[in-house]
Amino acid sequence: MLAELHGHRAWYGYDGGRIGKGRAACMEALAAAQLVDDPLLQVSVLETLVLLAIKADRVWEAASVVENAYRIAMRAGAGHTVRLVIALRDANVTTHTGDLSGARRALSRAVNHQGRADTDVEVPKWARFVGPFEIDYATADMYVRAEQPGRAVPFLRAAVRAMGGDLARNSASYRVKLARVLLEAGEVEEACAEMAAVLDACGAIASPRLLDKIREFRRVAVGIDSATARECGERIRGSFA
Repeated sequence: MLAELHGHRAWYGYDGGRIGKGRAACMEALAAAQLVDDPLLQVSVLETLVLLAIKADRVWEAASVVENAYRIAMRAGAGHTVRLVIALRDANVTTHTGDLSGARRALSRAVNHQGRADTDVEVPKWARFVGPFEIDYATADMYVRAEQPGRAVPFLRAAVRAMGGDLARNSASYRVKLARVLLEAGEVEEACAEMAAVLDACGAIASPRLLDKIREFRRVAVGIDSATARECGERIRGSFA
């Protein structure tokens, strides 16, 4: 229970931009998980630590954490769903560093694990969120990093469609990402339509990370010579000044 509590605190540190506090909570969670000798709980903490390390620009640490998670999962005989989560974190690290060949290899492993996930006898609760939409999102990230937004758009559209509306905050985050990439691809009207849908739906969501993404969209939109983009930017300013 203590490990899971600190693990949640670590995630909220990541989502709220309190990276130092998030990392400290990860260390507490990891120590508790080791104390009760629960390897899969350790992996759940490590996958959050990867994200925090990337945010802190501690790439060497993020890569080391991925390797450690792989080792623990293999020793514990973890199923394909758990290894899918780790492969996606591997893709996060390699995409962040611009190692696009490494990102493709990690995504290939993720696709392989996803295709065999239905053979898992048991899946930990913390890993049940993962699915094809996460692979699509990570693939889109890779293309954005490669400065190919046009190739990223179909994967983001697929991710948004697959996620649906059950996970409201995650769904809004995916749609903001889609809107931002559509702007980069020159699809201004569709980008603003996506953002309008997010603004209509996310009034009750309090996520600093999501709000930062919305404000970043506005910063780009106001520089575009388009009445639609300007109107969208003004709406965001009025809602999240």
